Amino acid sequence: MAKEGPNWDGLLKWSLSHSDGTRPAGNISEEDRRWFMEAMQAQTVDVIKRMKEITLVMQTPEPVLESQGVTPEDIEDMLDELQEHVESIDMANDLHSIGGLVPLLAYLKNAHANIRAKAAEVVSTIVQNNPKSQQLVMEANGLEPLLLCFNSDPDVTVRAKALGAITSLIMHNRDGVTAFRLANGYATLKDALNTDIVRFQRKALNLIHYLVHENEADFGIVTELGFPRIFVHLATSEDADVREAALRGLLDLAQDRSGTSNVRLSEENDKLKQILQKRIEVIHEMCAEDLAAAKEERLLVDSLWNTFYNGPSSLRANGLLVLPGEDAPPPDVASQHFQPPLRALAASRNPDSKPSTKKNEAPLLIGPGPPTDNAS
Repeated sequence: MAKEGPNWDGLLKWSLSHSDGTRPAGNISEEDRRWFMEAMQAQTVDVIKRMKEITLVMQTPEPVLESQGVTPEDIEDMLDELQEHVESIDMANDLHSIGGLVPLLAYLKNAHANIRAKAAEVVSTIVQNNPKSQQLVMEANGLEPLLLCFNSDPDVTVRAKALGAITSLIMHNRDGVTAFRLANGYATLKDALNTDIVRFQRKALNLIHYLVHENEADFGIVTELGFPRIFVHLATSEDADVREAALRGLLDLAQDRSGTSNVRLSEENDKLKQILQKRIEVIHEMCAEDLAAAKEERLLVDSLWNTFYNGPSSLRANGLLVLPGEDAPPPDVASQHFQPPLRALAASRNPDSKPSTKKNEAPLLIGPGPPTDNAS
């Protein structure tokens, strides 16, 4: 590139002079056309050529790169550029055909944490909403190093980026979800929820919400691994996103049609009621701005109260469920015809009857069994 760089000011003035309405529309001169094309071509990058060059660098052994003065920071910059290119689905799919996908996945095991994190971010971009690249990454065994980064990398940023890439890889990808379950992925999500790292908790809760809606059989796994108690605990989080996601997870479990989650939820009934009452009190004290920001939480709290305690919360009675200018939630038509599982469970209990001696069979789990003591 020329030292003085492109003449952007001249290009802008030329463009404005041809579109400011001060002159009638007409054919531009051949000289102007040629000047414009030359200006644009000076800034045109052959993306495939650049991706091939980046691939060659990724394929080059690290000692060789170091001997040529290439630093880890240079590699990070190169991966930043690659990420821009693969934002195009076509370019993302072409990366494998030019030999760049496998060395990119190898960077997930690089000695430098920043390179591992950036590689995971690029992988996430490649596979997001891209079935072809999802399949290519699965075929290249890309899930394994991502899970390794997420489970055991000493760097928090790497773990967070790896979880983001895993989510992008398995969403709307049946083979990916199956591989994740076989790799005992739910146990890794439980570990993430039991950390104090908010971004882990957010990402893990959102992925769990997706997975249980994709396969209702997973409600049994989630329940047996002790997630209901964890959700109740996270419903007290100071982070609004974590708190809402935990409340949403509880509502998912409460509406589990298989009924496998209901007993465990009933064990947390008293604690959950205290939490919901506290959230209702806090919402009552909110200013108008905070109330607007807490719309999702208001709806979740009221839905949970209605599901667990057979009636709307005080938010509805005090006009805090739907504020002026907000759309009303859809009517509760289903409860008129179907009894919610938790209410059915409570109704079926007879305090005078003897408890059954028959042991409930635990659902089949994928991977190692849960620990003896569930995390709180």
